[in-house]
Amino acid sequence: SNASFGKSLKNNGAIGSDKLENILRIYGDINPEWLLTGHGEMIKNQEIACCNKNSTGCVDDGIPLIPISAMAGALVGEQSIMDEECERFNVPSFKGADFMIPVKGDSMTPTYQSGDIVACKRVPMSDLFFQWNKVYVIDTNQGALIKRIKRGSTPERVMIFSDNTSYDPFELPISDIYAVALVIGMIRSE
Repeated sequence: SNASFGKSLKNNGAIGSDKLENILRIYGDINPEWLLTGHGEMIKNQEIACCNKNSTGCVDDGIPLIPISAMAGALVGEQSIMDEECERFNVPSFKGADFMIPVKGDSMTPTYQSGDIVACKRVPMSDLFFQWNKVYVIDTNQGALIKRIKRGSTPERVMIFSDNTSYDPFELPISDIYAVALVIGMIRSE
């Protein structure tokens, strides 16, 4: 938060490694060397930064397709994906998307089917705000889930819904969510 950073700066104090890790996890284009030492470029690849700003003369390298399925209700193991492992696609109507991910499973049918690809925009965990009844990809200890999110029984909890009525809704503490991305579009092949 601003208050946390302000306090550290005012007292010439250190910023905890947990906060730096969160920054790097949420903002993957920040150069870790720059964040830790102030040396080098702030953004890992200036050409990518230029393209994200829609400047002239840039070649957009597209939206990364994460090669993990958004498991619609099923457990996936912990996996780490390097940016260079991702295929990239240019989809003009998905302007602002941070990544795309394939859907696996039937818990979100009929809205999303196994094999669909959803385009997602990251939501910062530091300033988490849910648009109730919208579909999100959430990273949990059960892996990536694509689900509809509604208000929980307390402000610290959310209700997780599947569009397929065969799957029961469940409540989840927000503290069990590692990352959140709003689904902003979908591609389906016939």
